[in-house]
Amino acid sequence: MFTAGIDRWWPHDKGIGQGPIAHSVIEPFVGGRWYTRHADGSEVTVGHVRVWEPGVRLVVGWEISAQWKPAAHIELASEVEVRFIAEGPARTRVELEHRDFERMGKIDGESMRGHVDGGWPGMLECFAREAARNGSAP
Repeated sequence: MFTAGIDRWWPHDKGIGQGPIAHSVIEPFVGGRWYTRHADGSEVTVGHVRVWEPGVRLVVGWEISAQWKPAAHIELASEVEVRFIAEGPARTRVELEHRDFERMGKIDGESMRGHVDGGWPGMLECFAREAARNGSAP
């Protein structure tokens, strides 16, 4: 649901490309891209899958600069880890950690941390609503 269904829960107005998002994709393998395709046909890479453990853990690079532009310098990318912890037969806790901001430099790293710290809770709420709608509440 989190990866294969990202297009159903990630808001189409929360992208870094030109114009609204038409489709969001996380390719299901190490090295796969997390990207958005936009209404104008362009694609923007958000990051690449670093760890792929379906139903357990996902780690992706966040290849976006502090100026909210694509940044292909993987060595400067921060990292997003999502963990899925079973809490019963029909309940899963989702934990998300966005880290390694220091790779971006002090000023840019602090700026990005401030932006995403305020943004991820809303994104996880979008995911939780979609999961509840589909009978797979986290």
